Amino acid sequence: MHEFSLAQEVIKLAEYEAEKNNAHILSEITIEIGNMSGVDPDAFESALGLLKEGSILQDAYLNIIRIWGRGVCNACKKEFEMNQRMDTCPECGAFPSEIRGGNEFRVVSLGIYD
Repeated sequence: MHEFSLAQEVIKLAEYEAEKNNAHILSEITIEIGNMSGVDPDAFESALGLLKEGSILQDAYLNIIRIWGRGVCNACKKEFEMNQRMDTCPECGAFPSEIRGGNEFRVVSLGIYD
């Protein structure tokens, strides 16, 4: 379950940013998680919930934004939503030549209070 390790790293990042900005309380953290990133958003949220006790994120609101993958069809060039890497174009059945998004896992913002 790598979500636990990711949650630990997010806490470290939040603590680093808070210290850098002389903040003592974080009110919110926003994280983008792509549906094809390999990260289970529910498992990550649970892991962070367990680990944040006693940390700078203890009382912070967790905002998870789920990012859906988008594929560009190799044959007809139509852009379509992807739920997994092997999804094919709903129009012609071809595989995508390009995948745009869905691989994200990043901290987008921290709500910092002094």
